[in-house]
Amino acid sequence: MTIAEHVDGVPAPHLRPYVRQYLGYHYRGFAPGVHLGLPSPDLTVVISFEEPTLVALTGDRPPSGYQALASGLTLAPAFIHHDGTQFGVQLALTPAGARALFGMPAAALAAAVAPLSLEPLTDRLRTASWRQRFDLLDAALTRRLDPVEPAPELSFAWRRIMRSGGALRVGELAAETGWSRRHLCARFAAEFGVGPKDALRLVRFGRSARLVRDIHRPALAEIAARCGYYDQAHLAREWREFAGVAPSHWAQAEELPINPSLQDADAATLDV
Repeated sequence: MTIAEHVDGVPAPHLRPYVRQYLGYHYRGFAPGVHLGLPSPDLTVVISFEEPTLVALTGDRPPSGYQALASGLTLAPAFIHHDGTQFGVQLALTPAGARALFGMPAAALAAAVAPLSLEPLTDRLRTASWRQRFDLLDAALTRRLDPVEPAPELSFAWRRIMRSGGALRVGELAAETGWSRRHLCARFAAEFGVGPKDALRLVRFGRSARLVRDIHRPALAEIAARCGYYDQAHLAREWREFAGVAPSHWAQAEELPINPSLQDADAATLDV
């Protein structure tokens, strides 16, 4: 029997500055393979309900297994090995969530995978319904929540980048913060793990990935224009760097129908 289930959940209102989305997923009966975890402007927490999630940060190394993991911003894909079965929940964290939930800047998790110890919670999540799982996550995250804001200029810069959709110049951003470009880039990278230019690239890439993933995918030239790329060739170069493959190849090669976005039309959303 083949199972392909994904359920989006919206965290409780007081958690949304720190956790943007819950994504529940259950895939069973697919061919074994390697799923590409694409870069995005979100940090990621993954909790597996069955076998550990097998992750490698390069394609030429064996994966490590994690029952629960946290990962920060990166400019390269993660290689997620699977046997055709994946069952768990993924959390999309904002950089503020790294400080509020883990007591560290997002930069501490940049281009890395760290194990989390969540056994009692995982046991309860495994046997619950999806709505109950999202309620349990709300409660567990609320207990951990300890908001610590970085410098106001950094919070402003991150929000400005996200609102821009990636269509913003670093010099313009520096002027808006009142910092020099050099000072902004150094402080930004120390907090988030990537510089502002790469953060803008991640926002554009994330937008393009959502469109490439769409069942009614526009032409690549239209995706490039809508996401702020100079042309289709620019889009293709960014995909080769961030995903290691062309967007059309990724869409055709992906084994699991993973659809991690609240903007995807075929995902069920539970506002809990």
